[in-house]
Amino acid sequence: MPQEHPSPATLGQLRESAYHYRSVKQELRENLIDRLRSGEAIFPGIRGYDDTVVPQVTHALLARHDMLFLGLRGQAKTKMLRMLPGLLDEWVPIIAEIEVPDDPLQPATQLGQRAVREQGDDTPIRWLHRDERYHEKLATPDVTIADLLGEIDIVKHAEGRHLSDEATMHFGLIPRSNRGIFAINELPDLAPRIQVGLFNVLEERDVQIRGYPIRLNLDLSLVFSANPEDYTNRGRIVTPLKDRIGSVVRTHYPLTIAEGMHITKENAWVDRAAGTPGVIVPDYLHRVLEEAISAARSSSHINQSSGVSVRTSVACLETIVSSAERRGILTGESGVVARVCDLQHVFTSTRGKIELMMADDSEQAEDQLVAALLGEAVKKVVDQAADIEAYEALSAEFDQGLRLTIGDTASAEELVESMQHVEGLSEAAKLIAKTLGMAPEDPGMLASAGELLLEWLYVHNRLSKHTGAGAAAYSR
Repeated sequence: MPQEHPSPATLGQLRESAYHYRSVKQELRENLIDRLRSGEAIFPGIRGYDDTVVPQVTHALLARHDMLFLGLRGQAKTKMLRMLPGLLDEWVPIIAEIEVPDDPLQPATQLGQRAVREQGDDTPIRWLHRDERYHEKLATPDVTIADLLGEIDIVKHAEGRHLSDEATMHFGLIPRSNRGIFAINELPDLAPRIQVGLFNVLEERDVQIRGYPIRLNLDLSLVFSANPEDYTNRGRIVTPLKDRIGSVVRTHYPLTIAEGMHITKENAWVDRAAGTPGVIVPDYLHRVLEEAISAARSSSHINQSSGVSVRTSVACLETIVSSAERRGILTGESGVVARVCDLQHVFTSTRGKIELMMADDSEQAEDQLVAALLGEAVKKVVDQAADIEAYEALSAEFDQGLRLTIGDTASAEELVESMQHVEGLSEAAKLIAKTLGMAPEDPGMLASAGELLLEWLYVHNRLSKHTGAGAAAYSR
């Protein structure tokens, strides 16, 4: 909750206070310096960028640059843009009752200057909280110059005002963001002729409307986001505009699996409502998911210029939790441990988030690719902890035509009981559970470890697997 704003209500009272004017970029710079000295996080909650992205942003703000955040989808670009107002002063005064926010001590608009000239120290002011000083526009092809800069208000002109008078203008989003931060998301989607209209705003900080030079000494920070693919696909950033943007900050996906797991856990809804079964996602299963997503980001079958968003990991983890939650509701268990069978439901959360190369782009290809990536991830995660040769004897138990079917609605107790039909499986499951840091005395953990063991043997071609209708049958 914002604290109470300062008390001065008129220009005269403001002159007598401790307030002094600072430009928006000077505010950002000086408040950033204070944070750096105190050790406070610049982007609280943003992980994995401390040594890469945050220094780029820091240098840009210290240099008082306008910025472009350039990166693939799901790399926290918009999230960081929306955190920039946290570096502004909590309250700043503006002249009351005029359209464009303007500083009372140094008014930049004709409207503000006129108000101060006519009312002097009695000029009323109001205090603007930093949350009101951030405005954002999603760039779309239908955005017009009037939306961003403004247009002549025919009604005001009919009242007798000259066209060159600011008072005849209906101002757009950028002038109305004066004394603040204005963000344009997906900049390349903005039509080139509209991008050209931003030239003067970025360089000279003035605007022209309908051929009339409206000199607005705008005081604002302009920030943008863009996806690299947009330079060649949907649109492009015109070269003179890029030249006027002070710094281009490149973002990236998590650099390590552990980093990706932290980000996913912090953003996924895994703590469900009271009254539903509690769900535990074992570390190995989450690691399998992150390994699969990481592999997708380097797969030749996936269009890497589009990327694989962090939102994919978040949605998949939520789906895994939902699958286990559903099982608990159906079986009446108060606590449920997620298992490999829950991975088969993540396809609903990857569709549309992964863009295949044209040669692979069929209805089934996407699900098949995700299934293959998950299988390789299972192999990689368990191989790092155990030796397949030590468990290979288990596959011989299936030589006589034994077929073990595991359903995604089977309770942990039922699965543990089914494991008894395969000699040595229970003991091997307990061993693999201990190896992976799970408690084998817990039926849910033991069931999860046993199913993982069977899947591991399958991905190493020691067993066959047939899936369908929410069940998997393992055989020789």
